[in-house]
Amino acid sequence: MAGSPNSNLRGFNHAVQTLLKQPSQFLPHLTIPTFTHLPEDLGSHLINSHHHQPRKATTNTTQTPNNPRPSPGQRQHPLPPKTTTFPPKILTKLSELRNSPTSPFNQINNPNAILIVSNRAGSHPNYDSEVQSLESQLAHLKIPVFRLPAGTEKKPFCSDEVVQWFREREVISSPSEIAVVGDRLGTDVIMAGLMGSWSVWCKEGVFEVGEEGKPDRNILEKMEVWIERYLRESRGLKAPVPRGWE
Repeated sequence: MAGSPNSNLRGFNHAVQTLLKQPSQFLPHLTIPTFTHLPEDLGSHLINSHHHQPRKATTNTTQTPNNPRPSPGQRQHPLPPKTTTFPPKILTKLSELRNSPTSPFNQINNPNAILIVSNRAGSHPNYDSEVQSLESQLAHLKIPVFRLPAGTEKKPFCSDEVVQWFREREVISSPSEIAVVGDRLGTDVIMAGLMGSWSVWCKEGVFEVGEEGKPDRNILEKMEVWIERYLRESRGLKAPVPRGWE
């Protein structure tokens, strides 16, 4: 609907332009089935999946200002569309990431390491109740929902503001220390490229293949799956590494 606070026509147009001009920016650095498959040592998986091992990289996944390995600090919205309830398995995964003593996302050692960025909750005052509902479910894990600053557009165009959120909290020294994890190539993966960060695509969204209750993909989601396979298999393209890693 025109004028709807949840419309993102410009984001769709940008995705089409990206495919025409820079198609490799449409590809993720790492693909996993769902958020529950996200590895704790995400940095090493991102590097290994891209066959790119900088000389200064170490096996330490703990984030330090001089550590060149990406210590990902961002999570996209691990929710079914237009809901405010976290599936139990997603909450379990978030709890593991926040409480594991070896996790770079441990809430004691790295309290600001995870941020939920949604094109709904936090994007407009109309959805303030959704933000409150989400953060109340995540209060024990201390995971916030990003509030889009006034005058700022939604994903993928809030890239600078998301990076600034982490900078202000001294989580990162470079955008290449962030991993954007989401289920949409046209918003989440493209935003990671605009940020100069790494991208992780949850290809199946929230539900596993064959899981009861898994909805059919809509037409845009089907197109993304086909385009990703075509660019990767037929064109031989791969996602460019973040700036500074070439």
